[in-house]
Amino acid sequence: MAARRGTDELRDRVVLGEFGVRNVHTTDFPGNYPGYEDAWDQRRFEEAFRVDVIREEEDALEFDMVGIDAAIANAFRRILLAEVPTMAVEKVFVYNNTSIVQDEILAHRLGLIPIRADPRLFEYRNQGDQEGTEIDTLQFQLKIKCKRNPQAAKESSDPDELYFNHKVYSKHMTWVPLGNQTDLFPDADFRPVHDDILIALLRPGQEIDVLMHCVKGIGKDHAKFSPVATASYRLLPDITLLQPIEDEAAEMLQKCFSPGVIEIQNINGKKVARVANARLDTFSREVFRHEGLKNLVRLARVRNHYIFSVESTGILPPYVLVSEAIKILMGKCQRFLNELDSVSVE
Repeated sequence: MAARRGTDELRDRVVLGEFGVRNVHTTDFPGNYPGYEDAWDQRRFEEAFRVDVIREEEDALEFDMVGIDAAIANAFRRILLAEVPTMAVEKVFVYNNTSIVQDEILAHRLGLIPIRADPRLFEYRNQGDQEGTEIDTLQFQLKIKCKRNPQAAKESSDPDELYFNHKVYSKHMTWVPLGNQTDLFPDADFRPVHDDILIALLRPGQEIDVLMHCVKGIGKDHAKFSPVATASYRLLPDITLLQPIEDEAAEMLQKCFSPGVIEIQNINGKKVARVANARLDTFSREVFRHEGLKNLVRLARVRNHYIFSVESTGILPPYVLVSEAIKILMGKCQRFLNELDSVSVE
């Protein structure tokens, strides 16, 4: 029985020790463990696989994906980062720029401003096309000039009182429809995601007059197309108390973990520690610094339980990004199957 438990730990848990991490490699391949059926079975996979949404906000999503291998989890993360398309500024036509910001720096800053536009409404621009069309390009204009405020107090030194339009924000970017885009998108509100992104500072007489073309692209080509601010995953923490921990030791144990992980209960006049929510822990391994505690706790992570955190840049809701990433992953799998079918077997 003890041997069985040891084998289960080797297969299912990544164990964190004082000086290293054990069981980091996946070993549950067919025939490696006598008595275990590890051959691929679709029915068994479907029964074990699940996705649980833990927290959903306007621009953030946390969900659990259980029953998959690290390769699939990492492929899903990389697709979110680099292969889900968005719209971003690709070309900047500078008609006038007398600010202290050089044209190249200005174009770079404009390119990094996230644009609220659903990329599913547009096509990729063909390579080599110089002129954009209504189906592959969004056009924005930024035209602003700084002027002195004639009614400002003479003794004032506040630029907000002295000047008009001395701060150029992303809210000053306006959509200029191309072709019949007004008819194609009658209810569209194409604009920067955030209105308060500072682009440049101006002084009286300085102005910026530029035209921008936004195209559809992916983060693999340039980071400005990445739809997420962060997309990460971690394994579910698993904390086991090997024996009862009471009184002062319980209070010390509680301080070794993130808030909410260890709870102290009062049982028969004694303070007894218990694991309340291991999910909240960041695994600093602080407990291993204490001689009286380090042999009383086992720290591990569940090998096939992934906690995903997706934070959108605001272009699309995170749940849409996740669904689009799943579609892209399915498309990759289908292309691979098609390639296998096309290979002739002699």
